[in-house]
Amino acid sequence: MAITAQELDHRITIQRATVVYDEFNSPVETWSDLATVWARRRDVSDGEKVAAGQVGATLMSRFTVRSTTTTRDMKPTDRLNYDGAIWNIHGLKEADEGRNRFIEITAIRDAD
Repeated sequence: MAITAQELDHRITIQRATVVYDEFNSPVETWSDLATVWARRRDVSDGEKVAAGQVGATLMSRFTVRSTTTTRDMKPTDRLNYDGAIWNIHGLKEADEGRNRFIEITAIRDAD
């Protein structure tokens, strides 16, 4: 099924961790914006997990973006900022059977 431009109706920001040094020359991880792009969002699943005696909920979604130099350079260590929430990237793949027009990002966030 072909993706249309009208389906790319959500704005996401791709972020990458960088290390800077504070006034004591100690490394501090900070996040920098790489690009803000239009995306299609489809929820995949939600669930609950129990860890250390606490219950937490998660949400997994797939974001489809146009294939550009920046989006092809994304790594699973990058993250997305969508609608004020941070999404950790779980997987990346081509979304249009080898035509290299779109990239699908599977991402997860805490639903709490």
